[in-house]
Amino acid sequence: MTEKQVANLLDFQLKQDGLSDISFETIVASGYRSAWPHGAASDKKIKNNELVTIDFGGYYKGYTSDITRTFVVGEVSDELQRIYHIVLEANKRATDKARIGCTGLEVDRAAREYIQECGYGEYFGHGIGHGIGLNVHELTDSRLSFKDVTLQKDMIITIEPGIYVPGLGGVRIEDDVLVTDGEPEVLTTLSKSQLIKL
Repeated sequence: MTEKQVANLLDFQLKQDGLSDISFETIVASGYRSAWPHGAASDKKIKNNELVTIDFGGYYKGYTSDITRTFVVGEVSDELQRIYHIVLEANKRATDKARIGCTGLEVDRAAREYIQECGYGEYFGHGIGHGIGLNVHELTDSRLSFKDVTLQKDMIITIEPGIYVPGLGGVRIEDDVLVTDGEPEVLTTLSKSQLIKL
């Protein structure tokens, strides 16, 4: 199948399952294209022994969602498997910082510093996340960066660290996280504990 075919099937299924619309153009990026953080789905065919990053979301009862998972078709190199687990740990560290009174900068730093310690700092080139709710990107505008936001109870934010190595591949793991009085609550339930085979 091509990346576009996968994206179209996913969009159709989301609407069949009750979503009123998709949140944004579904991203499906495989193989070398998975190293493009926000590449649109293309006519590239998904091949064996490749990573496939899928970023999607939809509107339900007026509210939106945003999730990214990276999958594997067949087997991939030890380095790509290592990158996956680094991004997973960065996701966990950033999520743990998503607490009342913390800033977006602190959330970002928790992931970014870990990725840097692991030797891949130059390959994480975008922010850690954004607010979501009635719109897919909230808490940010031309004057306010997510890093400047102080988290408050009941805010929902995304946590989406990634590593993108040109010519090799990329991994992003994104969750929607609710800021609560206690532990942050991860709202996205699709498994991420290991690299899932398609």
